Amino acid sequence: MLTIKQLSRLAGVTVRTLHHYDRIGLLHPAQIGTNGYRYYDRSNLLQLQQILLYRELDMPLSLIKDVINQPGFDILQALQEHKAALADRINYLERLSASVDETLENLKRNIPMDEKELFNVFNEKQQKEYEKEALQIYDPQVVKESNRKWKEYTDAEKQQIGEEGNAIYAGIAAAIPQGAGSPQVQKYIQRWRDHMNYFWTPNPEQLLAIAEGYSSDPRFKKNFDKVHPGLAEFMGEAVRFYVKNLETGSKRRK
Repeated sequence: MLTIKQLSRLAGVTVRTLHHYDRIGLLHPAQIGTNGYRYYDRSNLLQLQQILLYRELDMPLSLIKDVINQPGFDILQALQEHKAALADRINYLERLSASVDETLENLKRNIPMDEKELFNVFNEKQQKEYEKEALQIYDPQVVKESNRKWKEYTDAEKQQIGEEGNAIYAGIAAAIPQGAGSPQVQKYIQRWRDHMNYFWTPNPEQLLAIAEGYSSDPRFKKNFDKVHPGLAEFMGEAVRFYVKNLETGSKRRK
């Protein structure tokens, strides 16, 4: 058994953090002594390791609690998934380092690089950011399946998917003067919706949540505004039109 101070030093977290985990039902001590001291056993240590690993993946505490407390939670499977996630991160850092080396070498030799090669590694990073955002909103099983589909694509397929997505956003930006409900914009929104099938198939409510997240999340908004100032807000407006049309069409069919 370890005291809360001993566990704090061992795991590199503060006593205050462990108190917070206990208070929200994330990590209860195995035993509380008559003196009020908290004591943690080996199962607590394994659970804390899971919590910290999920935190490394930027998963919110509320979702971590749901995951590790769900019936049938398999710690061995979870560790294998953590290992795969860490391997992906290592692979990304290695690719990032290689990209820097290649850029340096080309600059030294005064050899122009292909524009796509300059940013390929960041496209992969952007996909990871989308995964983190999705984990905070959707069922982890849905996100896991989406990640599995993405990893099965070849590098050429990933590049093609990325270029197709960029073309869709560029088309929407160019059609902004026509209005969010215009046929041209709605045609692109349909393409945007179809493009998501490469990853998963969201329902209308989830489509709205995604589009609204483009403007409410500063990180997403910054990326969209690089394409066109105001594109993030326009996406939300255009998708609201799209979903409303879907609902109207559904009612007519009934």
